[in-house]
This record gives sequence, structure tokens and C-alpha cells, in this order.
Amino acid sequence: MLKKSIALCAIIALFSLSGAAFAAAPVKIGHTVSLTGGASMWGQSEANAIDMLVKKINAEGGLLGRQIEIVRYDNRADAIESVNVARRLAGDKVIAVIGPAQSGNAIATAPILERAKIPMVVTTATNPYVTVDQKTNKTRHYAFRPCFIDPFQGTVAARFAVDRLNAKRAAALYDVGSDYGQWLTRYFEEAFTARGGVVLAKEAFRSEELDYRAQLGKIKELNVDVIFIPTSQKEAAMAARQARDLGIEAVLLGTDNWGSPDLIDLGGDAIDRAFFVNLADLDDPDIRGFVTEYRETYGSDPVLPNPVMAQDALIMIVEAVKAAKSVDGPKLADALAHLKEIKVTSGVLTIDPTDHNPLDKPAVIQKVDVEKKEFVFVEKYQGK
Repeated sequence: MLKKSIALCAIIALFSLSGAAFAAAPVKIGHTVSLTGGASMWGQSEANAIDMLVKKINAEGGLLGRQIEIVRYDNRADAIESVNVARRLAGDKVIAVIGPAQSGNAIATAPILERAKIPMVVTTATNPYVTVDQKTNKTRHYAFRPCFIDPFQGTVAARFAVDRLNAKRAAALYDVGSDYGQWLTRYFEEAFTARGGVVLAKEAFRSEELDYRAQLGKIKELNVDVIFIPTSQKEAAMAARQARDLGIEAVLLGTDNWGSPDLIDLGGDAIDRAFFVNLADLDDPDIRGFVTEYRETYGSDPVLPNPVMAQDALIMIVEAVKAAKSVDGPKLADALAHLKEIKVTSGVLTIDPTDHNPLDKPAVIQKVDVEKKEFVFVEKYQGK
């Protein structure tokens, strides 16, 4: 009888321990990010920002009484690797995924996570077809974002060119192998033309090319007021140097991919007084507390905009879990689609349930100041 009682107690203790272990199991959230390669500066800052916020949330009790665990893989800013990472994260049973940051990689990733019924909240992927299937024109059930989309970014760039730079004649230099570059060129042209301007040339190059003298030579003959360059910071810097070497005096205008210190290091005086659209600015009052905390934690400035958008994405997931009181994929996706006026790092966010984009997400214009080695805030645009 005594042996049976001991055995029974042991079984009860085992189940109790198992129950406790199960209750304490972490909430796994995936992070697909470029930690190496040309986009690694943003990716590493993005990872830092997420880790900083997760540490704070866990110290305050975690999520649904459980600690958050970030499962992170390097996608190298590559579409094929992003697909591989998405499959690995699905196998890891994460409840949601933060990222990718690049539009092409996010579009490639979305179908994998849709089939797995795992919500994806990208960081800075601004192409409309991240959340909307281009073939069906239907909103992807499991894809969301905290950032503005390219039609708005292109419109802001065009509006600034016409209204503030008094530009009437424009040209574009873009990467024909990039969804980001192709679509932003299209949106800029549409908005610039609608405001009375004319785009006289759209010169294309192939990914990884860094010599644009032939394209810029054609642009020089047109005597344009502004050249729109929706590319990465490296390509923009090289284009600026070559444009100035050719004697082109047009104002250079870029997009959120410019927002890296590398732009100034590589472009030098040639990139001075250029302008670009971005998602966030270090001097924005809404993110002042974040910037201070990041500096104190890591001893450097965050490389905007990725770290701010990454924290926004994490907060979206956390708030959706709280609203759904569940980590079930379909319930979580429904909660994400109906987030309303939640406080995120960049300000206040409401998701449009029809397209899973944020409502009234602002954009900022920044000016490149080479002497100060910084991006100077110019103005802020509000809109969808």
C-alpha cells in the first residue's frame, strides 16, 4: 500500500511539473532580418531594438503570463533565403513573424506564412503587394505592416519636389531588378505629373551595377530640376558622385532606403543637400524616448527607420495577442486586422482592416548635411 501511495505521489508530482513547464513555455515570435550583407546596418539595429523591447516586456511579466522568446534568422536581404527562413520559422512553431524589411523579400515570404496560418508583420516593406495578392487583388489574411506604403511615399517625394523645390522637370534613376525601385518610380511619376510636372527620363540599371555614367549622361542633356533615385544608400551615393562629376546640378531626391550613415560616408560632398523621404527622424518628439533608451543601451544612434518599425511590429503582435487572449494564428490575424489607436513606438497606430495598412502614417523629409554628418529634419507629411 505504501509503495502504491509513493508511486501515485510520484505520478502526481510528474504531472504537476509537466503542467508547470507547459505553463511557463515561452511565446515564440519569429524575426526574419538581414544581419549580413548590404542591408545589415539596418537589420542589426532592428534586432537591437526588438531585443531591448522584449527585455522590458519580459521584466514586466511577459505576454499572457509567459516570457517572449525571439527566434531570429538571417535572411541576408535575399528573396530565396527569406523563403527558407520563413519555412524554418513555421517549423519552429512561432506564433507570428516580424519582417522581412525589404518588399521583394516580404512578397516572397508571404505565401509561405499564409499557408502556415502564421501572421507576418513586416517592418519597412512598403510595396502595396506585401499585404495584397497582386494576382487576385485580395488582401492577404496573414500579412500586416506598421509602415506607410509606396504610393504615399512616391506622392510625398513628388509633392515636395513641386511645392518646395519648385521642380517642373524631373528624371528617375532606378534598379530595374528591384520591385521597390520600379514601383516607386511609377508612383513618383504619376504624382509628379498630376501636379503639373513632367518626367523626361526614366533610366534603369541592373542590380549590383555601380556605374551609371551612361544613364546620367542622357539625363544631363535634359537639364532637369530634380533626379529621383529610389535605391539603396550605396547606389545613391555612387550615383551622386558620378552625377556631380558629369556636371549635373539637379537636386537629388531619394526614399527611405537612403537612411544610413553609409550614404554620407560613400557619397561625400556629392550627396550634400540632397533630400529623401523617411519613416522616422531622430528629432521626432514621438520617438525621443526610444532614441534616448537606444543610445543608453547600445552607445550609438539607431539606424532609422527599421528599429522603430520593428518595435511597432512587435507591439502590434503583443496587443493582438492581448486582444485575442490567444496565440492561435487565425484569431491573432483577426485581432491584428482590427487594432485601433494602440500606442506604438512611432506614435499611435490604427490598422485598416480592408488592406492591413496603417491609417494616416506620417512620412518625414530629411536633408543630407555632410558637414554635420547627419540627416536634418525638414518637414512632416501626414496621410494614409
